[in-house]
Amino acid sequence: MAVPARKTSKAKKRLRRTHQAIVKPEISFDETNGDYRRSHHVSLKGYYKGKQVIKRAQK
Repeated sequence: MAVPARKTSKAKKRLRRTHQAIVKPEISFDETNGDYRRSHHVSLKGYYKGKQVIKRAQK
């Protein structure tokens, strides 16, 4: 079985993880209420796939 000659330092291990990047959230325009929302999420007005799933309380 192969054994490494020296311990890999923390800096070398972190260099291997540099391909992980921050990605922007996917935002789409919702035609039913004219608002922007994230994909696969309920809009701020309570709509999901054109149907109202959450009723907001009136202030």
